[in-house]
Amino acid sequence: QVQLVESGGGLVQAGGSLRLSCAASGLYFSSYNIGWFRQAAEKEREFVAGISGRTTYADSVKGRFTISGDNAKNTVYLQMNSLKPENTAVYYCAAATASSSWHTTAMNYWGKGTLVTVSS
Repeated sequence: QVQLVESGGGLVQAGGSLRLSCAASGLYFSSYNIGWFRQAAEKEREFVAGISGRTTYADSVKGRFTISGDNAKNTVYLQMNSLKPENTAVYYCAAATASSSWHTTAMNYWGKGTLVTVSS
C-alpha cells in the first residue's frame, strides 16, 4: 500500500522559511516522479516543484523553493525561502509512475497535505 505523508507545515511570517517533508512508503520514490503541489482557498490545485532525475519548478517559485530527495530515507523535501502571503495553501506531495507531465491528473498517488500559512 502506497502512502505519502507530508509534514513541516505551519505558520511563518512573510520572508521566512519552511522545509516540508514527504515520507514515502510502499514505493521507492527514486523510481517515481515526485511532485509538490498546493491548493489555496477557493483555487485549483497547482504544480509547485517536481523531481524526476532533474528538477522542475513553477515560475512563481523559481529561485525561492528547492526540491530535493534523500534515497536512504525515501523522503522528498521542499525547502521554501522568502515566503510570501500568497504562498499560503495546503501543500501536497504526489507521485507518478511514469509521466512527462506535472499536471495533477498525471499523478497516481497523493498525500493528505500539510498547511502552510504565511502572515504579512
